[in-house]
Amino acid sequence: MAKHKRVWNENQYRKYLAEGRGQGLLDDYKPWIQIQDFPSQGIVSRVKGRKTGRVHHLMSNLELEYFYLLDWSEKTQDIREQYPLEDLTTAISIAETAGIRYPYDKVSGFPYIMTSDFLITTRNGLAARAIKPTRELKKARVREKLEIERRYWQHQGIDWKLVTENEIPRTKVRNIQWLCSGQDVCCLIPDDKQLCQCKEAFLELYDKGSYPIMVILQYVENDFGLGAGSGIAVFKMLVYEKQIILDLDKEINLAETKDGKAYGMRHLFE
Repeated sequence: MAKHKRVWNENQYRKYLAEGRGQGLLDDYKPWIQIQDFPSQGIVSRVKGRKTGRVHHLMSNLELEYFYLLDWSEKTQDIREQYPLEDLTTAISIAETAGIRYPYDKVSGFPYIMTSDFLITTRNGLAARAIKPTRELKKARVREKLEIERRYWQHQGIDWKLVTENEIPRTKVRNIQWLCSGQDVCCLIPDDKQLCQCKEAFLELYDKGSYPIMVILQYVENDFGLGAGSGIAVFKMLVYEKQIILDLDKEINLAETKDGKAYGMRHLFE
């Protein structure tokens, strides 16, 4: 879809409300800001979430990396990105009290609806997160808007934190991104019974601790007459289901056994 210059006024605001933006849970949620709303200003992503079953709109690589961590975490129950600070009266009042200029559209004069990059539902309740690279924090206006956001969520009684690249574990993100990539195992092995047998065979060999992962996935493909890539898809599924536990802070090495013994093969990422 072609991107265009954004128009913001009261009619657009009411249009967003009528579309249900900023409302819903899990697969019914619609982010307040969507990728097609803006001219391209960098790297943006649409990624299907495993927690929610819907496509998420992420406005930077840093947001994408943090999203992978959220989507992988067992503590996360729902992820709502580009979540609006919908109580406009409160947000404006907070800005005025703090002596900060609230953002208004220069053409229409209508106030913008500020957003948080993520509103997360966890086992312990809600948490709001702002994602910003450290270089952006040098800008006074960025810091002002973050302060409005921080006070808004404090007023709501919701935990808020700022996340920069310094809080992102790169190796873990890389591992999760790789584990979530590739063709769905259910497309490669559509027969549920056969998929179950493949998983059992993989685990049986893996638990012996004598065989590198690469050897096991090749064995599974050959023994069950599967196409190339099916074995690694089974492995990824087992890791995702936590039937195979890996230290994701260390680069995944397909040449290693369960016990961490390596056989000199390269680290492989498809």
